[in-house]
Amino acid sequence: MRNIKLTIEYDGKRYLGWQRLGDSEKTIQGKIESVIAQMTGEKIEIIGSGRTDAGAHAHGQVANFKTNSEMARNEMLTFFNRYLPSDIVVKKVEEMPERFHARYNVKGKQYSYYVWNDPIPTAFERYHSFYVPDKLDMEKMNEACEKLIGKHDFIGFSALKKSKKSTTRTIEKISIEREGSMLRFTFVGNGFLHKMVRILMGTILEIGLGKLPVTVIDDVLENKVREAAGETAPAQGLFLDEVFY
Repeated sequence: MRNIKLTIEYDGKRYLGWQRLGDSEKTIQGKIESVIAQMTGEKIEIIGSGRTDAGAHAHGQVANFKTNSEMARNEMLTFFNRYLPSDIVVKKVEEMPERFHARYNVKGKQYSYYVWNDPIPTAFERYHSFYVPDKLDMEKMNEACEKLIGKHDFIGFSALKKSKKSTTRTIEKISIEREGSMLRFTFVGNGFLHKMVRILMGTILEIGLGKLPVTVIDDVLENKVREAAGETAPAQGLFLDEVFY
């Protein structure tokens, strides 16, 4: 039995997210599993590094599956990219040890969130960024980001009501870069809770717009109340860049 690791890129605007939903044809996992069935003749469930939301994207999602197929890796790569929709691309096919698990072996992830910050909207980036026409206070947003770096219980910045598992995560880096009208927010950490990056982004942007004080970061981390944080930023600005093992 072979254990195959895939590195996958996708544009999520047409899909209901990563995770297969019943018989729906509108998930990334469902599309890839359908092609694997064609390729191997086996009904195989792939394991992703984690779920991405409906409308979110990936430059470097990772998944693995086990198969009895003897097809060469380069032939698999060609097969995937011939039969997958053009908005899902397998970038790499690797052979892994039997114990490799795309979700349980994750040591960290990098996400980016893109904001089009200009009075004039963009026609080309509308499905790949969040449009914010008003001026943003970069100094206050950077201050908010500094407060989030480190080891904290982030349940107040997640869509979880409660959890039996630990909701403590470590954010190693948050950076903000501007190129013209496009802002890129980069988050690197050892893990992220459900909708955590989008809620952090909504909060940071509301601070940048003057709708929330910078101290809201301290309040939510201390009191763990989701309602005190900002709105959840839309999924179309979010990209999973890389998964670290």
